[in-house]
Amino acid sequence: MNEVLTRLKSAVGAGGFSEDADEIAPHLVEWRGKYSGHTPLLLKPKTTAEVSAILSICNETRTAVVPQGGNTGLVGGQIPLNGEVLLSLARMNAIRHVDAEGMSMICEAGVILADAQRAADEAGRYFPLSLAPEGSCTIGGNLSTNAGGVNVLRYGNARELALGLEVVLADGRMLNMLRTLRKDNTGYDLKQLFIGAEGTLGVITAAVLKLFAKPETVETAFVALQDPAAAVGLLARMQSATGGSVSAFELMPRIGLELVLAHIPQTADPLSAPSPWYVLLEATSGAEMPLKDSLETALARAIESGLATDATLAANTAQRAALWRLRENMSEAQKHEGASIKHDVSVPVKDIPQFLRRGVALVETIVPGARPVPFGHLGDGNIHFNVSVPKGGDGEAFLARWNEVSRAVHDLVHEFHGSISAEHGIGVMKRDELPRYKSAAEMDVMRALKRMMDPNDILNPGKVILPSP
Repeated sequence: MNEVLTRLKSAVGAGGFSEDADEIAPHLVEWRGKYSGHTPLLLKPKTTAEVSAILSICNETRTAVVPQGGNTGLVGGQIPLNGEVLLSLARMNAIRHVDAEGMSMICEAGVILADAQRAADEAGRYFPLSLAPEGSCTIGGNLSTNAGGVNVLRYGNARELALGLEVVLADGRMLNMLRTLRKDNTGYDLKQLFIGAEGTLGVITAAVLKLFAKPETVETAFVALQDPAAAVGLLARMQSATGGSVSAFELMPRIGLELVLAHIPQTADPLSAPSPWYVLLEATSGAEMPLKDSLETALARAIESGLATDATLAANTAQRAALWRLRENMSEAQKHEGASIKHDVSVPVKDIPQFLRRGVALVETIVPGARPVPFGHLGDGNIHFNVSVPKGGDGEAFLARWNEVSRAVHDLVHEFHGSISAEHGIGVMKRDELPRYKSAAEMDVMRALKRMMDPNDILNPGKVILPSP
């Protein structure tokens, strides 16, 4: 092993690796603390050629390697749980090209999402991928996990935002697919194999990202409703009223808002009276479109008809930021209430009200006193079905029932033909659950792809799927 490590260090040069425990430590723990690992070596390549050299050596010597972006994953996929070599793409952080006229840009895997957004903005364009850890998550990680976020309703997941990829295969060969084409029907769309594969089939080193016209008008509203069924109805109305311009449509329960108000500084209830449920919605358009008038009229009619009970429209960027602060801190606020069991699931939008009604009743039956805090991206069917420990309850005992609660919730999701992982991925957390909800044929194809593309099982082994029994 020492000889292999020496070769790997030689491949990246003096500034391309670390054996310093203090530097490595932050890379070994998932931010919630649920997963931790260890590694003999942290590799920090600067170029695609160095990644190629690393994987060539690892494949030849059958040395397992775990790729890592910003370490913001929530299912353990980025953690070297079994002492694998850790491959950080953080130093590959160049924005190689921005094509404002062609509406695309090429970013290396280590580019921070917020930096990609900023580069697009400076070019007079818009990159719509947006999620809570955008100040630290990276483009490579976003694509490897097919990240979602708040704008999927209008712009799609990370998968829909990638025109091309540069990928290093398990044996060190490079696939250069950095094409800016919108149409290319020349055979299999190979880039799709690596998006969402969590580094198990290859290492993404760069990507061509799709850009959009920069919205000139942004309108943000906070709406009170009686139940999720009203929220589903409101979504349809708002889409019709704005000509499909709604980019975000976030559902929040009263308990979630109360946790934010109690634990997050500089937050305030936007409305004068409490409501069981809320929606934070945002719509964007060009400067010449009467978006605000359309939104105000539609919201007034929704209140008149009883679909909504109250609403406020942000009057400026500060008010808009204050409204988003309520939504974006919902997970953080839960931390202050003690242990929580989290689920990242999706069901058809029309079924969300029934899923929530049955899901809440289900977990309250399993753990009496448990506090469900379901929130999330209602517009695309993705609900973060989180459950907080009963007030004053034993957090450790509550977390010990994680698998029991999750199995029940996931079975219910499956009943609605939903997904047990809407945007966070599979990693190790949901790996053993996957065969329960995927068909045998789907699992066979996934294993066949893994065997073909990584026959020595060096790329993020034990994540997503296990080899055939």
